[in-house]
Amino acid sequence: MQYTEDFAGYLKKNKKSSSNTIASYVRDIKKFDCYISNDQTDFLSVNKKTVNSYISHMQTCGQAVSSVLRSIASLRAFYCYLVAEGKMSENPLDGIKAPKLPERNICVLTSRETDQLLSQPVPVGFKGCRDKAMLELLYATGLKVTELIVLKVSDVNLEEAYILCGSGIKMRTIPIGSVALNALKCYLPLRNNNLLITEDNDYLFVNISGGKMSRQGFWKIIKYYADKAKIKKEITPGTLRHSFAVHLIESGADVSAVQEMLGHTAEFSTKIYSELINSRLGSVYKKTQRVSNK
Repeated sequence: MQYTEDFAGYLKKNKKSSSNTIASYVRDIKKFDCYISNDQTDFLSVNKKTVNSYISHMQTCGQAVSSVLRSIASLRAFYCYLVAEGKMSENPLDGIKAPKLPERNICVLTSRETDQLLSQPVPVGFKGCRDKAMLELLYATGLKVTELIVLKVSDVNLEEAYILCGSGIKMRTIPIGSVALNALKCYLPLRNNNLLITEDNDYLFVNISGGKMSRQGFWKIIKYYADKAKIKKEITPGTLRHSFAVHLIESGADVSAVQEMLGHTAEFSTKIYSELINSRLGSVYKKTQRVSNK
């Protein structure tokens, strides 16, 4: 297990990886170690046949394609490290054919559509300020809706302009921009002075009865404002998260930085947004070519 520990130390020191990402890598490598140990094989004896056998094993056990891809990514990074350290001459993951993720229809808003949606809530009164804060924070941080509705007041640091999301090794710190920050500053005093909210209720966003906001409740809110903004796309609770990621990458943000903010444990989960951007650019190029050839 020394190689695993050394790799974890390398990720922390040289790659500045988060504890969550490192834990994910280590977990995948330990599972692989258990598998090869059954055949009395060690890390340095692994070859492409061993890797392909492990992939088949994971699929036979019913693991999701995303989990298999994450394991492959973890092992590829691990063996890249071993090659760089001179422990192996080649990476047994090179040339390995990975299973493909099923295609997903991801709805992404344009910058104009995003502005239209976010401008709909009028920040007057409890409901207007709450709705404005929820939408602005969701777009500013790329949170999942399930993460948004379980945020606590204590997770928000207005002075340092960041929020805490998750718990334990999965805790991540996400900076928030000035627009979302101002929306929170407008909402929090109204929330804290709301007599319907009990003292033991620390949830940041609550419904008009003072109880915890539900996923369904937020879905109705975002649908209402999407209709008001006359956006024709089929918006889901995850639309602002997807839009956040795509807009950041389009603006030149590093994929690994976006990965950290989204809480993805493997980079391939975030690269889907880069692929989406490239696909859109390719589509635009083809349309341009057709027009110019007429």
